[in-house]
Amino acid sequence: MPRLDKSIEALLESYNSRGLVNPAGEVNLPSKRSIEKILRELTELLLPGFGEMEALDHDKLALITAERVNRAARSLEQEVEKSVAFGLRLEGKGGESFRGCHAGAEILVGSFFSELPAIRLLLEKDIQAAFGGDPAAKSIEEVILSYPGLEAIMVHRLAHFFWVLEVPLIPRMMSEIVHNKTGIDIHPGAKIGESFFIDHGTGVVIGETSIIGKNVKIYQGVTLGALSVKKETAGKQRHPSIEDDVTIYAGATILGGDTVIGRGSVIGGNVWIIESVAPGSKVYVEQTKTIK
Repeated sequence: MPRLDKSIEALLESYNSRGLVNPAGEVNLPSKRSIEKILRELTELLLPGFGEMEALDHDKLALITAERVNRAARSLEQEVEKSVAFGLRLEGKGGESFRGCHAGAEILVGSFFSELPAIRLLLEKDIQAAFGGDPAAKSIEEVILSYPGLEAIMVHRLAHFFWVLEVPLIPRMMSEIVHNKTGIDIHPGAKIGESFFIDHGTGVVIGETSIIGKNVKIYQGVTLGALSVKKETAGKQRHPSIEDDVTIYAGATILGGDTVIGRGSVIGGNVWIIESVAPGSKVYVEQTKTIK
């Protein structure tokens, strides 16, 4: 339409002058739509039958699993190959380096699927922690089907694998897909021990260098953040460490790479912590006056 010609020209000028375009001829980027589909397929491998429209035929489980593994692996190899190539481009490499991307992607994806049974074991412990830690949970099935915290943890455990292997883009894409869905923001770099439970979950933020031990339970609105957001602190621990058997109630903010919450501590709601807490401590805001 002629009346839009000026808008089109302005956009094209913006593309030329400002960039932010992923042009043909460059190394392509992973597809968000493909990563979302891969996550759905991986969920079915970790928790078969729970996302089905109909009950899963147990007699066909071996065949269905083989088909899913091969389909997900093919899709994942394509996205990992693009991610590895993008990483090389960022390093200023090309030519012969790109030729090894496909083989490298096959090795990475093979390692990932070898790790899936161990990830599934961790997920089982997370499910048990949710069921045992929430009086409102009536069954394991209810936890699997309706707890956003479990979904966020599951995707984190998948994304963390690729983060550790320094695969560009894909781990952050995975974490942001589930963040958008659940309201729970866990950076794929965070190290999280077994039997982790996020109750309710909305507004939880767990930063990149956070370290969380075993049997930790946190509620909605909890932030494990950094005291500084300067670029030069990248690569250093900027986020707190939470030791085993800690409970952190809603709205608590815990900041700083030197901050350690000792084992067995209970952190009350809406507290602000920038110093370490000794094991077995209870930290809370003392209410001096109530107005009715």
